[in-house]
Amino acid sequence: MGILFLTGGLQTTVQDGGRAGYQQYGVSAAGATDWRSFVIANHLVSNDENEAALEVSLLGPSIVFERNATIAITGGNLSPAIDGAPVPMYRTVRAFAGAKLTFGVPVTGCRSYIAFSGGLDINPVMGSRSTFIKGSLGGHQGRALNKGDRIGFRNPGALIVGYEDRFVEPDDFSGDEFAARVIMGPQDDAFTDAGIAAFLSGAYAVTNESDRMGIRLQGDAIEHKAGGDIISDAIAFGAIQVPSHGQPIIMLADRQTTGGYTKIAAVASVDFSVIAQLTPGKRVRFKAIDVAEAQALYLRGLEHMRATRVKLDAQTAAALARLPPERRFGVIVNGGARYDVTVQEIK
Repeated sequence: MGILFLTGGLQTTVQDGGRAGYQQYGVSAAGATDWRSFVIANHLVSNDENEAALEVSLLGPSIVFERNATIAITGGNLSPAIDGAPVPMYRTVRAFAGAKLTFGVPVTGCRSYIAFSGGLDINPVMGSRSTFIKGSLGGHQGRALNKGDRIGFRNPGALIVGYEDRFVEPDDFSGDEFAARVIMGPQDDAFTDAGIAAFLSGAYAVTNESDRMGIRLQGDAIEHKAGGDIISDAIAFGAIQVPSHGQPIIMLADRQTTGGYTKIAAVASVDFSVIAQLTPGKRVRFKAIDVAEAQALYLRGLEHMRATRVKLDAQTAAALARLPPERRFGVIVNGGARYDVTVQEIK
């Protein structure tokens, strides 16, 4: 196979870039909550950026490798270790058959992503390998991973030459307070001037009632003009709902496709990663920007990630160029069948 779960952790699921094209039928997109960390993990192991990976929440699983694997762990630092030795975050590493991957105390953030070179052997459902637990859809049997589960590799033991040089500067999820840029609307006209001022000036604390569906916040009440109920309409990733009680909720990957609460604003995509890594007790402040600035920030972020992938691939190409020449042999087995074998020494 590939990996065997000795424990599943708090909530470990298979996720990719999400299930596009089905929200009109009421099917959640699901997918990686922290898309940036997810993509960087795949870049580090030379996968397509949408390749399925494991999303680990707060308390990680225990995993035994049944085959050699090349992996990378990004996102929140949940103290990963292989056979007791710490695994460096945002770096490509090798795990050999029989090794055990474990997680310890969360240091920063709340979600880690484990990418496996060659991909996980998970059948797509509606064009995606993502797990949507509330709908028992996709991933491994439509649920979080548990003790005894096994997942194979589609390209077993895929090795990246020069993997030890593949490294990306980790994102910083430390600190107690974070800033999130938002685009106001679409129902910001449902709030009083005092309500808008409270939203843009206060610090809102993350509560324990937060999950992949949304982050519930607690702070100064955001005042409506006439209540928080509306005719249900579409909900995007990062939309900030404010029910009549005045406390905001940031919608995440497993959000419902429509909702009937006023939405005061939406988090700009450039800050999705920070929002996805918020843990209970952390605080977030909101700063309004316009659509043009949000789009410019998004494009700048994409360009940075593309440049990172180009740099990593160039490192691998250089490592390949430094390999010693191939040596070819003719091998006869049991005095009968003949095989042509190519040998090339690599680390």
